[in-house]
Amino acid sequence: MAFKPTINQKESKASASFATAEQKKMVATAETELVSLEEERIYREGVVSIRDLIAPAAFNVESNFLQIGNVYCRTIFVSSYPRYISIGWASPIINLSITMDIAMFFYPVKSEIILKQLRNKVGALEAQITADSEKGAPRDPIRETALRDIEKLRDDLTQGTEHFFQFAFYVTVYSESKEKLDKVSADIESIFGGKLISSRKVLFQAEQGFNSTLPLGIDELMISFNMNSSPIAASFPFISAELTSDSGILYGINRHNNSLILFDRFSLQNANMSVFATSGAGKSYAVKLEVLRTMMMGTDVIVIDPEMEYKHLSDAVGGTYINISLSSESKINPFDLPRPVGKSISVEDVIRGAIITAKGLLRIIFGGLTTSQDSLVDRALIETYAKKDITADADLSTAVPPLMQDLQEILEGMEGSEELVLKLKKFTEGTFSGLFNSPTNVDIHNQLVIFSVRDLEDELRPIAIYSIINYIWNVVRSETKKRIMIIDEAWWLMQHEDSARFIYALVKRCRKYYLGVTTITQDVNDFLKSQYGQAIVTNSALLLLMKQSPSAIDLVQKVFLLTDSEKYLLLESGVGEGIFFAGFKHAAIKVVASYTEDQLVTTNPEQLLEIERAKKEFDEKFNVK
Repeated sequence: MAFKPTINQKESKASASFATAEQKKMVATAETELVSLEEERIYREGVVSIRDLIAPAAFNVESNFLQIGNVYCRTIFVSSYPRYISIGWASPIINLSITMDIAMFFYPVKSEIILKQLRNKVGALEAQITADSEKGAPRDPIRETALRDIEKLRDDLTQGTEHFFQFAFYVTVYSESKEKLDKVSADIESIFGGKLISSRKVLFQAEQGFNSTLPLGIDELMISFNMNSSPIAASFPFISAELTSDSGILYGINRHNNSLILFDRFSLQNANMSVFATSGAGKSYAVKLEVLRTMMMGTDVIVIDPEMEYKHLSDAVGGTYINISLSSESKINPFDLPRPVGKSISVEDVIRGAIITAKGLLRIIFGGLTTSQDSLVDRALIETYAKKDITADADLSTAVPPLMQDLQEILEGMEGSEELVLKLKKFTEGTFSGLFNSPTNVDIHNQLVIFSVRDLEDELRPIAIYSIINYIWNVVRSETKKRIMIIDEAWWLMQHEDSARFIYALVKRCRKYYLGVTTITQDVNDFLKSQYGQAIVTNSALLLLMKQSPSAIDLVQKVFLLTDSEKYLLLESGVGEGIFFAGFKHAAIKVVASYTEDQLVTTNPEQLLEIERAKKEFDEKFNVK
């Protein structure tokens, strides 16, 4: 008897066939995905990722520091705070010129939990105070202060004006050696200690400390301190050096926080300033802005202008512009003396100082002096002044200083001076005779006086600038007055040891005469490699660093102790941007000017031509002659 399948049996077979096909399809899909994943894995093994690029070559974990490649690092955490902390208490740490990472973690705590704990604490304190009172014991100021603080905090938490947090503060410092790391760590702990903040180095948790300050938002140390929102607000990390004072002039905008950099250079230990920048970075623009604004405060300004950049400014404010050249009518006698002489300085000292200064000028003129020539010139200068009755008992207020011709005549009567006389004749009878062989006839009784040396040959510029500065120095010593002297392209004077030494002595002594000296240079290497150049920078309380060339940036970073970020800031700065130093503070600056100021101080040739064209059209329109 044949078996005939029922309808249900047919449906079961069909379902089984469908399930088998579906399973095969799923298995095939899974195998395809596995193949794709394996292919992707093989591909990724040959691809460099960001992690591969930043991963160190070696990672050595010690008990209290890490060594990552050739770099040593250590984490310091804050364990406790004083009763009061000032706003910006972390600023001295954040503004340190060292490589470091800072991490702050805030853990909110529910108010009801804290209020319950505070209520219990209040009860315990009140019980202790009451017990002491019943026993007749003296009151405990510490407990009473704690009770008042807790009650105030309870009120603020209840009213919602305060919130409660657990606050963690970590600092990871980096250094090139273990010794430097220990020194930096000690400095940071000392700064914290000066604010009564207790800090510790991590011990046996160096890796956890390092991970906690990475930009991952992971706190592996978990060392926090209970704190309400007001003191936590004082920990706000985005702090930069503030250079805003109640008096002074506007130097620019603080690029960190857009505050104004207002400063009075005479409020520091000295009023000297050094400006370093490449050509076209805006250094002359910034200095001319300072000149304009300083004059509004009543300060006299004297400028040595090598490229006639200050002429437009001088004409606009009614300044005195003196052109020093071989054919100019303006003359400066390098043998001038300061007058009247103060009672504290003897006439003999004044004459001796004038002889030393004149001998420095002659060294530049002669290209150096041998020992015998130096002695000869020294004796000749003494006799030259004596020839004009300028001796220790002379009245300098009526004395007439000698000229270069008088020195030549004295040398001609001395044995062994033939070579010196021959060289000197170039400045008394030859092509350069129109420069130093005449009495001084310039008048600097004006608030702005500018000496231009643009029309002088390069050979004569250092000599002329030396003589001009000597003349200004004599005037400054004769009358104490609030003044600023600006030496543009000061690297000219660094080429000769005598002129460099003279500028260094001037920068050191000018504070006593209420004078501030500004040195401007674009040849940073020549200036800073000179021992006197570095000494001038050391004696300058104000510094302005603007855009630097790649060839000079390493030297600038070393001399001014810049961080890598500040180094790259100077390399990438735009026109009028840089770093402004005032004493121990410094900040990134953007020099800004109003439209009127910009028209007066601009050095852009295109802009100057446009101003000149507009002035010419105005004169023609209104028949101005």
